[in-house]
Formats: sequence, C-alpha cells, structure tokens
Amino acid sequence: MKDLTVGKESKLIFQFTIPMLLGNLFQQLYNVVDSVIVGHFLGKQALAAVGASFPIIFALIALVVGITTGSTVIIAQYYGAKQPEKIRKAIGTMYIFLFWASLCLTLLGINYSEAIFRLIQLPEDIMPQAITYLNVYLGGLIFFFGYNGVSAFLRGMGDSKTPLYFLVISTLLNIVLDLLFILVFKWGIAGAAIATIISQAVAFIAAIWYLNRTSEIMRFSFSELKFDFDIFIKSIRIGLPTGLQQLFVSLGMMALFGIVNTFGTNVIAAYSVAARIETMAIMPAMNFSMAITTFVGQNLGAQKYDRVKIGVLSTLGMSTGLSMVISLIVVVFRDTLMRLFTSDPMVIEAGGTYLLITGLFYMFFNAMFVFNGVMRGAGDTIIPMFITLFSLWVIRIPFAWFLSARIGEIGIWWAIPIAWFIGMSFSGIYYRTGRWKKKVLVKSTVFPKVALAPESTLNDN
Repeated sequence: MKDLTVGKESKLIFQFTIPMLLGNLFQQLYNVVDSVIVGHFLGKQALAAVGASFPIIFALIALVVGITTGSTVIIAQYYGAKQPEKIRKAIGTMYIFLFWASLCLTLLGINYSEAIFRLIQLPEDIMPQAITYLNVYLGGLIFFFGYNGVSAFLRGMGDSKTPLYFLVISTLLNIVLDLLFILVFKWGIAGAAIATIISQAVAFIAAIWYLNRTSEIMRFSFSELKFDFDIFIKSIRIGLPTGLQQLFVSLGMMALFGIVNTFGTNVIAAYSVAARIETMAIMPAMNFSMAITTFVGQNLGAQKYDRVKIGVLSTLGMSTGLSMVISLIVVVFRDTLMRLFTSDPMVIEAGGTYLLITGLFYMFFNAMFVFNGVMRGAGDTIIPMFITLFSLWVIRIPFAWFLSARIGEIGIWWAIPIAWFIGMSFSGIYYRTGRWKKKVLVKSTVFPKVALAPESTLNDN
C-alpha cells in the first residue's frame, strides 16, 4: 500500500500512474486482441458486431462502476485518516454489493439484448453475431466486477502495482485462448467472448488468492463479509452521481452509435475500430485522472491541503505533455493503426478520417478528465456529472445529428472534439472556483488541523 500524503507530489503521482496505466493498457488489450483476430479471421460484419456490443455492455455496468468509484474515494480518505477498521468494512460492503449487482445485470442484459440492438437500429446482417457475443460476454460479468472491484480497493490505498501483475497474466492468456477458440476450435465470435470471460476469471481468482496470503485488510472471506449500511450510503453519495454520469454517457454512446448505424456496415466497422484505438490513446488521461483522485482523497483526508494544489499542477503538466505526443502518433500513423484490425480499404479510409479529426484534440479530453478527477477525490461528483452530461447530450449528440445530415459521417467525428472543448472549459472554470474543496467526507484523527483561508475551509456534509 502507498501513502500519498508524504513525499514529492509529482514523483508520487507519476509512480502511482504508470503501473495503473500499464494495467489498463493490458486490460484494453483484451478488446484489441478480440478485434484484431475477429476482424482478420471472421470479417467486418463480426468486427462491427463486437464494436456494437460495447456501448451496451458499458451501459449495463456504468452505474455499478460509478458506485465502486465512490468506494475508492471513501477508502482513500479512510486510508489518509489512518482508520483501517473502516477500510475493511468498506471493502466488505462493496464485495456484497458487486456480487448481487453482477447477477441482476447479467439476467437483465441477456433477456433484453436483441431488443436493445433493434432500438439502436443495428443492421440485420450484424444482428445475430452481436447478440451472440453480448450474451456470452455478460455470462462472465461477475468476474469483471470482482476483479475491477479489487483493483479499485487497492487504488484507494495507493497500490497501483498489484493489479498490473494479474492483468499481464490474464491478457496473455486471453491472446492464447482467442487464437485457440477461433482458429482451432472454430467457435466463431462466441469464442472471443469465452476467451475474455476465462481470462477475467483467472485475474480475479489470482488476485483474491494473493491478497488472502499477503494482506490482512484486503483478505477475502465469505464468513467475514458484512454489509455496513452507513458506509454504503457514503459510497452512494459520492459514487451515484458518477454512476449516473457513466450511465447517461453510455446511453449517449448508444445514441451516437444509432446515428453511426444509419451509414452502414463499413462506417460501423470503421467507428468500432477507431474507437478501440482512441480508447488506448486517451487511456493515459484517464489514468492520471484516477491517480489524482486517490492523491486528492488521501491528502484531504490527512488535511494536507497545500499538497493538493501542487499535485494538480504536476498532473496537468505530465498528462498534457503525454497527450500531445500521443496525438502526434495517432494522426501520423492513423491508417497503419487501422490496418492492424482490417484490410478493407473503405473501413480504413473512414476510420483514418475519424482518428485525424479527433486525434488533434486529445489535450482537451485530458484536461477535462484531470479536473474531474480532482473533484471526485474531494467527494464532489455532482458538478462533474452535470458538466459531462451537458457536453454529451446538449453538445455532442445534437451536433452529430445535425452535422451528419449535412456532411455525412464526418459530422459525427467533428462533434466529439467540440464536446471535449466545452466539457474542458466548464470543468476548468469550476475547478478555479474552489467549491469542490468543501465536499470532503472524512477527516484525519491523526494529523493536526491546518489553518486555512476562509475560501478553502472544508465542511462536513
């Protein structure tokens, strides 16, 4: 576990981010490997089917993932305040919640998968494979929630390295199983989903085994699991706005996919591939955001307020520089990146145009996520939720619909950086007001309180 309340801020944030970034890149490699193998060996219809499934998967899990984010903030603040018993209660509470949530969402998703695909106007030539992939994938949702829950708990206590080790193993296993199930066993698109389920299960089981042997706080035992209603309510207060934000973002992505679907299989496949590449490209910004969330949570819990400002400035500098390098790589090598997934020239051309337009503006996305990460670390998740929903539902989707009707699918692509810019602007303005500093839920019982200027006073809620 890592105490982020002492030591050089920039070094701590960088060291905390890198293992988490590598871990998430390996996790995204699940999806990339699926797409590369599916695209080359099963065709562009199968590739489009996999791509069409992910907005729906994201919609189903978004609310639960958001609430888990709330528990990460709670754990970080308890850790900064040196309250280990509260940490154990928070972890046990979320284990119980994630178990029941996974069962409910699996049943819901499988029962309504076809209806959802028809709602977003997925073409009939893609529909059967999309339903198969989604239903099989949802069968392993309990392992997805389990592993991501463990990773979130570890991040709250400053440990971003342990999840990486198990993700490396599971990703390599996923690659082997993909090739085995698709090329040897000929299981088609279902084989790709089964490979992912098995790999996620291995990561979760291995993480639990390791923690039971090495960590008293993180030890998993059915007999010791207890649900603490007060801690759950605190997690809900922080996590529900984030979960609702993620839910409406995922619904927005489904709405956006509905617009994309009207342009046919080539554009659907292009968007699916380009979105996968972009997910990898913006991953550093998302991980710096998670790092600053934990950093802010621990330091506010310890009442070390000066460190928060230094940490935010350091994070912005590091993440912005990296996002500019990534933009250059994506823009210059966009067609080459597309060819990794498909050899279809029309798909490559459409996807390359997408990456050219959005790739120039990753710095907007980066700044927006860092500011939002700061607010979440303090426990202020309402404003980031409204900013995100405004930029998506008021800016991106209406612009995508309006511009695509006039200039084709390129209009959808342009709507994305426009929305990023609006979201970044509002997030930056709210950060400058300092109101987020008043939302901290946990205060240290160890560190002495530091005198603050009136505008920085932290109030209990």
